[in-house]
Amino acid sequence: MPRPQNKADLLALAEKNYDELVKFIGSMSDAEKNTPFDFSSLNKKEAHWSRDKNARDVICHLVEWHRLLLKFVAENMKNGSGGKSTIVYQFLPEPYNWKNYGDMNRAIWQNCQNLPLEKALSDFAESHKKLMELAESFSDDELFAKKHFAWTGTTNLGAYFISTTSSHYDWALKKLKTHRKIVLR
Repeated sequence: MPRPQNKADLLALAEKNYDELVKFIGSMSDAEKNTPFDFSSLNKKEAHWSRDKNARDVICHLVEWHRLLLKFVAENMKNGSGGKSTIVYQFLPEPYNWKNYGDMNRAIWQNCQNLPLEKALSDFAESHKKLMELAESFSDDELFAKKHFAWTGTTNLGAYFISTTSSHYDWALKKLKTHRKIVLR
């Protein structure tokens, strides 16, 4: 499915990719769940290939990015003008920005090391549901018109939802499928 251009497609692709990801994790064998990730043979340069060590780490990452978007929208909509005024709350929390958000991702990883996979999956289901309800509350124009909300900068709110849901779920699924191939060698 191409990148969503309207609310219906955004919601449909987010649900589709969510369902695929949850189903895939449910299909993982104990060996796949318990064998630590080892992507060293792939020569991948992105930090996430060495950061995440298992499915729980990937799911915790998704949950925390859900929480970032939920807070970003809530805080910026709170100002009483329907969120049309300038940004009051940045998407990435202090001290992070788009140049050092990898540090934030490592902190997310560190903070979830004692969380069982089952709890991470429960949190994932809950935060996904909240995001879908939030996306549903906006009109197509609010989601996809550029600069509809001043606090989304030069992009649109829908792009935040796509990045945090369907695109991120696709990333997670590819990573887990890559792990499966390595384990089954």
